[in-house]
Amino acid sequence: MKKHIGDSIALYPTPLVVVGAMVNGKPNYALVGHVGIIGHDRIMVSLAKAHYTNQGIRETRALTVNIVDKAMLKKADRAGCVSGNKVDKSGMFAYRTEGTGAPVIDEAPVVMDCTVDDIYETEGFESFICRIDGVYAEESVLNEAGKIDYRTLKPVLFEMPTYEYLTTGDVIGKCMNLSE
Repeated sequence: MKKHIGDSIALYPTPLVVVGAMVNGKPNYALVGHVGIIGHDRIMVSLAKAHYTNQGIRETRALTVNIVDKAMLKKADRAGCVSGNKVDKSGMFAYRTEGTGAPVIDEAPVVMDCTVDDIYETEGFESFICRIDGVYAEESVLNEAGKIDYRTLKPVLFEMPTYEYLTTGDVIGKCMNLSE
């Protein structure tokens, strides 16, 4: 018998990312644990409406999704502790821009450069539906075939109810190869 524990989201942990956007001509960053895949070419990034970063995303229709690994976790956490409304976060990370003009964080091992196709609003949140225009990865996290090796990358995961950071685990099987 299962116990009813309420109506909260039970899909955690999720990948931890730093979303980068240009706001008033300067880069700004937000730590985000609400991201999701909605197709093979689209992702969703959900931010509370009060985030300063949202203003830039709405204006430019562009953002980057910078995957956090253990090496950049301390700086990423700091990006989530201060508001761009009060603190200039433009110097927080070294960056460059690619196709969309949004900041690609140099120390992020994998970055998705995205164009916003749509904005879906719910109570207190703006969810940005994004087309992936380019993915940039450090060679050290790529396998022989040039694909991301998540056992090497080891992205940080975020668990909401406890506000804890986790790391990815071991491979326990191959998809669609476990049946007898």
